[in-house]
Amino acid sequence: MEAALLGLCNWSTLGVCAALKLPQISAVLAARSARGLSLPSLLLELAGFLVFLRYQCYYGYPPLTYLEYPILIAQDVILLLCIFHFNGNVKQATPYIAVLVSSWFVLALQKWIIDLAMNLCTFISAASKFAQLQCLWKTRDSGTVSALTWSLSSYTCATRIITTLMTTNDFTILTRFVIMLALNIWVTVTVLRYRKTAVKAE
Repeated sequence: MEAALLGLCNWSTLGVCAALKLPQISAVLAARSARGLSLPSLLLELAGFLVFLRYQCYYGYPPLTYLEYPILIAQDVILLLCIFHFNGNVKQATPYIAVLVSSWFVLALQKWIIDLAMNLCTFISAASKFAQLQCLWKTRDSGTVSALTWSLSSYTCATRIITTLMTTNDFTILTRFVIMLALNIWVTVTVLRYRKTAVKAE
């Protein structure tokens, strides 16, 4: 029973993450606009994903507990390129991507670097959610922000809480997923709230 639950959580998380950002990417491409999306939020999220993936690889955790992160990073890079494309200059994304790639190697140079980065990872990821919330509060318009993407993110956090408890029981990782679950739900509710407001205004 326990093995079946673990397998279900792992594989459903991977399946959801394979399509997690597709509604958001599709909404941006359909609107030909990145309105409502926060660039700082996306960059912070990318940094958080990168640190989290590097930490799990560094300590040799079971691959099934983090295989979705390369997929999420790839999708976030596509979103990043979309934002710069619709803002008029794709080349501006180059320095950000270069920093992310070099960070992969720097993080593993010393054990204390990866441990410190992981401790900061929760704050970085939380900051990315607050940056998106701030953008929504400021514009009072969810624009092309996908509520489906944020609700799927909530689901993956919930399943990762279960898999972490059943495998590594790493308190740092567990804390991160609990906080991310709460913030993802908050962003989802905010997106839906401002979508209803926009519909009423029309």
